[in-house]
Amino acid sequence: MANSLVQFRADDTTRIKAASICERLGIDLPTYMRMCLSRLVQENGVPFSMKLEGEESAAVSAMKKASRIAEENGISDMTLEEINAEIADSRN
Repeated sequence: MANSLVQFRADDTTRIKAASICERLGIDLPTYMRMCLSRLVQENGVPFSMKLEGEESAAVSAMKKASRIAEENGISDMTLEEINAEIADSRN
């Protein structure tokens, strides 16, 4: 099978961070990119979630969900001291 050169531009900061992560995983950036392309073909689509969360970040969405769950379970009005006591009890 013939090989083709695939090139694209990325900002230096992102490239350096990505290369550092790959290095810690024991691979180099080109290997990671080949893995991504292979997975794209295997999945016949983008191999990770591509969702728009609206105007809020995933973290804000998670905090809202946690608040809703706390309210449903009657624990939304706990003080910090009560929360810390619950944590201490669960650790014992």
